[in-house]
Amino acid sequence: MHHRNDHLSTISAANSATRLLAFDYGLRRIGVASGSTVTATASPLTTLAAREGQPDWKALDSLLQEWGPDLIVLGLPYNSDGSESTMTLRVREFAAELQSRYDLPVATIDERFTSAEAESMLKNQRQQGLKTRRIKKADVDSLAATLIAESWLRLYANGSWPTSR
Repeated sequence: MHHRNDHLSTISAANSATRLLAFDYGLRRIGVASGSTVTATASPLTTLAAREGQPDWKALDSLLQEWGPDLIVLGLPYNSDGSESTMTLRVREFAAELQSRYDLPVATIDERFTSAEAESMLKNQRQQGLKTRRIKKADVDSLAATLIAESWLRLYANGSWPTSR
């Protein structure tokens, strides 16, 4: 019974979340964005280097300490037909690691097309002269994380939402 109450209180605390960090997980880079349920907006923060899918944990620790999120949202990559890939499993493992390391609720959201959408948005900005420098992969990753945060906010900011907890 005690465990069940813990789970319920975690869900209820998570549903009142106001600050979130979203991650676009990759084996070499992890895009990061911040979001708020109060303003229902998100913005790119940074891109962390990763080695074989393992982030620079010190940098991640600092980021979480600085932003103090109530929730972490991870983009879950499926194949275009909706089936799971080896990357889907890697993201689920990363989600479990984040959850145990930071004791925060972790939500996942389908991110099948966010990286392609981010790249296309940046190319359009460049063509319109809004972005002058060359598009870097890190720009795509942090914008993809922003799109992940925005998708989550559109779906769940006003109500209850599922977490892996």
